[in-house]
Amino acid sequence: MSELHLAVALDGAGWHPAAWREPGARPGELFTARYWADVVAEAEAGLLDFVTFEDGLTLQSSSPTEHDTRTDRVRGRLDAVLTAARVAPLTRHIGLVPSVTATHTEPFHISKALATLDHVSRGRAGVLLRACAPPHEAAHFGRRTFPLPVGESAEEAADHIEVVRRLWDSWEDDAEIRDVATGRFVDRDRLHHIDFVGRHFRVRGPSITPRPPQGQPLVTATAGSTAPRPGLVDLVYVAPRDLDEARAAASAAFGSEAAPRHVFADLTVLLAPDTATAAARRDRLDEAAGDPYDPEGAFFTGTPAGLAELLLEWRRAGMTGFRLRPAVLADDLPAITRGLVPELRRRGAFRGAYGAGTLRALLGLERPPNRYAAGGAGSTTHPTRRGARTPGTGRTA
Repeated sequence: MSELHLAVALDGAGWHPAAWREPGARPGELFTARYWADVVAEAEAGLLDFVTFEDGLTLQSSSPTEHDTRTDRVRGRLDAVLTAARVAPLTRHIGLVPSVTATHTEPFHISKALATLDHVSRGRAGVLLRACAPPHEAAHFGRRTFPLPVGESAEEAADHIEVVRRLWDSWEDDAEIRDVATGRFVDRDRLHHIDFVGRHFRVRGPSITPRPPQGQPLVTATAGSTAPRPGLVDLVYVAPRDLDEARAAASAAFGSEAAPRHVFADLTVLLAPDTATAAARRDRLDEAAGDPYDPEGAFFTGTPAGLAELLLEWRRAGMTGFRLRPAVLADDLPAITRGLVPELRRRGAFRGAYGAGTLRALLGLERPPNRYAAGGAGSTTHPTRRGARTPGTGRTA
């Protein structure tokens, strides 16, 4: 049996709104580097493929369209990219995938931040690119009128990814010479302008950061959040609630023109040695929160063995991996790494050791050739220009 892939989504004290009130949740440490280092170390001890770090451009809210006034739930986050960069030197194998919102963020800035993360982690960086434009988030910036027309946010995110990918390729792999004898540090002929001109961005390049160790760090997105262009993302996340939805989601993702290499199902998980204890934990958390927690996608409440059965069943339905959302990080992350992982290993469905040096290799993905180098895939030295040239060096009007 081939191995399945596992990731964990990290956010605060856990995904249940009352997670921070549980014993061991460490609410006083949520904004410390040590907390995140400990959490990622636990995930790496379980040999997981990668972790994602949640982020946003406004405070968390119970409403997707406006602020709420609740004070009984965790509010506030550290910057995801900076947190991943802080954790990177403390880990050796696990992938680090911070969330980035494309809607208000320049792709040039993101490209060099993620290239830097890939360098400091020695090839373990990725990104979860989000496209969102609620008015209360846009109020932090004030440069454009919101809400955007239907579909424009996703199209802008697609352009964002394309620019980022081109900037990663704007340095050839051997552009750095570092020859003290001749006094040449770089070969200028191996640095390339990307000359991207589109509806949303105008970016000349090259980047200021050498090509990442992976060539292209892993690009991930939630299903439907980017325009369907072939090769746009490497991995998509879906949120099915049952086996039939999982089968349909896998079929839709792999049957599209823009089929990714991986489709991961998102599941919130609450685990215990027996189902009665798990159910009691969930009831206690719901009571503390004041109402039942109903996340997007499935909410599995049960034992590690039961979760292993579900994951294997959904994998047969077409999923290549899973991103698990621990209801309470203090309890459910160790239940994943010390309960679920050994259970999957006993069934021959999960690795016994890390066997690859980069995140792409861990997921069975090749290192892409540089599109601008001689013989590289995609564009030549100057890629085909899209749209009319407009003034400026960043976003277009």
